[in-house]
Amino acid sequence: MKVEHPGLIRQKLPSGKIIYRVRPKGDKQTRIQISAAPGDEDFSRQYAMARRGIKPDPLKKPSEQALPKSIGWLVAAYLEYLEERVKAKTTSAKTLKKKKNLLSRLTVAPDRKMLIPREKLIEMQDAMGATPAQADAFIEAISVLYDWALDRKYIKENTAKGIKSIYRKGDGATPWKAADVRKFFATHKPGSKPHVAMSILLWTGCRIEDLTMLGPRHECVLDGVEALRWLPMKKGSTEVTIPLLDPLRKAVRAPAEQGKTYVLSRSGKPYASGDAMSAMFKRWCKDAGLDHLSAHGVRKGLAEVLAELGCSQYEIMAILGHSEAKTSEVYTRRVERWNLAKTALAKVGNKGVWG
Repeated sequence: MKVEHPGLIRQKLPSGKIIYRVRPKGDKQTRIQISAAPGDEDFSRQYAMARRGIKPDPLKKPSEQALPKSIGWLVAAYLEYLEERVKAKTTSAKTLKKKKNLLSRLTVAPDRKMLIPREKLIEMQDAMGATPAQADAFIEAISVLYDWALDRKYIKENTAKGIKSIYRKGDGATPWKAADVRKFFATHKPGSKPHVAMSILLWTGCRIEDLTMLGPRHECVLDGVEALRWLPMKKGSTEVTIPLLDPLRKAVRAPAEQGKTYVLSRSGKPYASGDAMSAMFKRWCKDAGLDHLSAHGVRKGLAEVLAELGCSQYEIMAILGHSEAKTSEVYTRRVERWNLAKTALAKVGNKGVWG
């Protein structure tokens, strides 16, 4: 490996281990060993110090710098644990990012005791009343943190366990209607990125985060039929295999610029995250005068249309990639209740109950 740092010496030990030494600037005799390698987070700091003739100490982890047995220490230790799981690919980077954001509220005063009294947690939850869903997510994150700490005997109880939720879930995203789709396409013409994105959402029922990775590599031929096959990014999803219909094929082939994914960012590369893709799609909706709609509403609208067409719960599950029927039921219950209500009232009317 060619190293582009003056005075840096790469040495392979008899054991096979690779170490790095640095010759201080202007000193041909001294060699200072550093603990970081090129590409490591702490390499630049250690290399610069060694070039000045100073033996650098290894960079301490946040948990090593925090006050022992404090809330700052506990949160740091837990996040370091999650970071290792991300490296091992047993936890998603998205989960780690979410936990960091939620638990950052606990480290505003990092030196306080790590076990926060239940009444104090409820007080913190109440203070977030303007964003009830976020407040509940905050309490849930603490509960998971404390369960992790309990398993390692850092604490003796989980004071966040059983705190009541303050968020009351509504009907969620507004489903798209046919008129909404026509209005969107009237603004965003074939060949444009918004047109491609909407076409994929319409004809696959995929989630917004799947738009960041779906591309030509997911195309295949099954029983002589062109199809798309992919494993959704949401944890616990099952593989989805659906026909590649003509409207979708034409839409993804229309852009002059083609890449690894069907939907490309301004730089011509795939979107970095589902959040980035979602924010851009929301902007496209606003451009079309559809401020009240979102990408998830397309998926919800498709589920309701499938239910209205008489598709079974398992057919809807196959298209939307659900592993449990109860998940698909969230999308279809409104349609099913309406149909049941119409049938029931028709029976009442036929019997002439009201005269």
